[in-house]
Amino acid sequence: MSNAVVSRLGQVNGANDVNALFLKVWSGEVLATFQRENKMLGMTNVRSISSGKSAQFPVIGTTSASYHTPGNEILGTSVKHAEKTINIDDLLVSSAFIANIDEAKNHYDVRSTYTSEMGRALANTVDKNLLQLAVLSARASSTITGGNGGLSHVDADAGTNVASLIESIFFCAQTLDEKDVPSEDRFCVVSPAQYYNIVQNDKILNRDFGAQNNGVYADGTVIKVAGVNIVKSNTAVTAFADNSSAVSGTNNTYNVDAQYTQAVVFHKSALGTVKLMDLGMESEYDLRRQGSLMVAKMALGHGILRPESATLIKTQ
Repeated sequence: MSNAVVSRLGQVNGANDVNALFLKVWSGEVLATFQRENKMLGMTNVRSISSGKSAQFPVIGTTSASYHTPGNEILGTSVKHAEKTINIDDLLVSSAFIANIDEAKNHYDVRSTYTSEMGRALANTVDKNLLQLAVLSARASSTITGGNGGLSHVDADAGTNVASLIESIFFCAQTLDEKDVPSEDRFCVVSPAQYYNIVQNDKILNRDFGAQNNGVYADGTVIKVAGVNIVKSNTAVTAFADNSSAVSGTNNTYNVDAQYTQAVVFHKSALGTVKLMDLGMESEYDLRRQGSLMVAKMALGHGILRPESATLIKTQ
């Protein structure tokens, strides 16, 4: 009797690695979960590098204008320059080892579940670092000598009174306006509890006070307050806490005591991200241990660019 001709579902065109296509599926699940769960990365200036341990972002100050007197020589005005360096943190990984015997006994696709959880873990770590960095940016002084720094706005009632919180968001938006920060690409990140408090405020979804497309009460959604995009993040619950201890493997400063912070309101120009390795997925069968190791990974780092573009709201 002849051996059966096996169609290996994981091979590309019936050749090479028998798990190649499976890895692509798992990688897609990690990427999809990361993109769905990650909130903050798109709210920063992102630069990708092919090699190196850091990248420099130029910071340019403002210039001035004046009226010219006929016959006088135009000499030019001085424009201040500075530079911000963002380092690449150590490789950020999330991994899982699946024993062959356990996978064989299982009645559902555990790999799909694990890959989703790995994507979520990476997304939460990136978001937490960036939220803590937003707090640091709001507390930082100007990058350019003589320029504006961030703003820490104290509102004792912001944690319990949604009307007061909304007033503070308006104040932060006003502050950004007064610092000539662009009106587009502004974000306010709050916890789920604060987000749903905002949704229930009569003025936010009332058509007499705003546009008809600013959210739906039945869906529990709100889009903008004072022209600022409102973003709900469960990671804010852990980021807006005492995270003053540095985490091993980070080569930038993210640690901060963010207790009493209720929201961060900032423009995209406040924070920068450098990517060395984009999100990737690897899997390898270990014969000695009779199982497969799956690893999701990425290499990136974050830093403060323009503190004047960041504000925060805290209760004390």
